[in-house]
Amino acid sequence: MKTNRLSSVLFLSLCCLGGLFASCSSEDHEDILSKWSWDREEPNPDIVSQGWINVRSDFGVKTSYLDIYKLTKTDKGDSVIAFIAVADMSQAKFSVSSDIHWDDEAQGNGNDKVYTPSEFYAKDGQPLVVINGGLFFYDNSSKKTGFYYSQSSCYSGGNMLSPNQNYWSEDWTNFWYPTIGFFFQDKNKDFHATWTYYANDGKDYSYADCKVIDRSTPETSAPDATHPSKGTVLNDGTSVNGIGGVSVLIHEGRVRDTWKDELLDVSASSKQPRTAIGYIGANKKLVFFVCEGRQMTKGVKGLTTAEVASLLKAVGCTEALNLDGGGSSCMIVKGQQTIKPSDGHERKVLDACYIQ
Repeated sequence: MKTNRLSSVLFLSLCCLGGLFASCSSEDHEDILSKWSWDREEPNPDIVSQGWINVRSDFGVKTSYLDIYKLTKTDKGDSVIAFIAVADMSQAKFSVSSDIHWDDEAQGNGNDKVYTPSEFYAKDGQPLVVINGGLFFYDNSSKKTGFYYSQSSCYSGGNMLSPNQNYWSEDWTNFWYPTIGFFFQDKNKDFHATWTYYANDGKDYSYADCKVIDRSTPETSAPDATHPSKGTVLNDGTSVNGIGGVSVLIHEGRVRDTWKDELLDVSASSKQPRTAIGYIGANKKLVFFVCEGRQMTKGVKGLTTAEVASLLKAVGCTEALNLDGGGSSCMIVKGQQTIKPSDGHERKVLDACYIQ
């Protein structure tokens, strides 16, 4: 009897639904189904528990392996506008723009063209997420007019397009040779934040730790295969895709924030717009981070690199690197801006990173 009663209830329910749809055209059926509320289990509950809100629907993201989150308050109660794109790398693809090249006339690595993140999105196949990449500069005194020089390492498809800057000087008399941050995907599709130096032997070395710099004493020797520790060669195919920045934020699960020893100025201790890239090793998820700053939204100053490191550590990142920030900071999701860029518009940049 119990089975018959359940069967009757199911039959009546189906009849009611059948009557509903029978009175509609096929176009009406599609409209009703498109508005049907399907529950989706939150794939990153640990991130939501940190105060991040899943806003993937705001950007029309339907891809199962990608989620977008927004944060409006830090754990200290400060106003912030930050976004992270979180991609399951068992399905997603990470890539880096490949327009950087060696130029004989300019005698450097770079490009004579720069693009906004939206222009990168349009010209490179409309990837799901785009963020700005590494540091660069324009030198009016260069041999080639209109050339933008890369200061940051860039690898694409196993090829080194440019190394990290391998010296630092204020007066062109005294020099230091720092190891600088780099984030890369290896041949096994794992991700690492490390410190690199492009040595005189033409090899790009990765080191297990950051070289400690004594600013009071100029240096006379540079890193190599065995100094400051044994180096791992990256430009032999070990690094497949990668991007340089300044300040390794997290390495092997530990907050590092090594900007002082990396020497390039990113105003690390002041609140600024920031861009960063990270990796959650526990579940193999890539994280793109961006935050607004400089009062583009009233009350939103930005974050220090230490604060970015803390946020990324809290969402589970085991590796993370700070990229170019300030007016360069921008994230595009399916062609839409996330933050308000601090220049008032998107700045043209030399390279970009993609989730596809």
